Amino acid sequence: MNKVKTLDQAVRSIKDDDVIMLGGFMTVGTPELLVDAVVAKNLTGLTIICNDAGVPGKGAGKFVHQGSVKTFYASHVGLKPEFGKAMTEGRIEAILVPQGTLAERIRAAGVGLGGILTPTGVGTEVEKGKETIVVDGRAYLLEPPIKGDVALIKAHRADRAGNVIFRKSAQNFNPLMAMACEYVVVEAEHIEDTGTMDPDHVMLPGIFVDAVVQAGEVEHG
Repeated sequence: MNKVKTLDQAVRSIKDDDVIMLGGFMTVGTPELLVDAVVAKNLTGLTIICNDAGVPGKGAGKFVHQGSVKTFYASHVGLKPEFGKAMTEGRIEAILVPQGTLAERIRAAGVGLGGILTPTGVGTEVEKGKETIVVDGRAYLLEPPIKGDVALIKAHRADRAGNVIFRKSAQNFNPLMAMACEYVVVEAEHIEDTGTMDPDHVMLPGIFVDAVVQAGEVEHG
């Protein structure tokens, strides 16, 4: 199956009120071409799930700047000053999740778990409203899985069947998010024919990918 699409074809089904997961760590591993394409659709009521809000002019913060975000899940947002203003003014519901907990909650959705137990946040504000479970005398918070409608993923290489290889630390949240969403679009720096990629090197199997688009100018950070 050839999953290579034009940019327009790949983002056509993304709509208002979707829950969108966006790979990247301070924009390393963020599919900027896909972000720009979705921003251009002028959607509303989006829930964005990303490690962070990016930096001015790059990353998930573009959705914040546009005013298309209703709810934003992240582990930190301090590199995007505009986010803090939107949060304090009540224009965005900000849900801050410890970074490891965020990753594991996404992973839990991808592998079909009912949640995770973590000691992170016990005895803090994070604990409020959550169930606490004691295991071997230690308290853990029960954190539910986080799933999405759409994952926007950045890859170094992909074949036409959607098999993916990431580049070094740009892997970060990308494969976890691909597993946790119903519709997955990969922006790949290099697209190659199916069968040319060493199966032992594949980091995300094509079964999780719905569309592959060609990235623009390659930028490594």
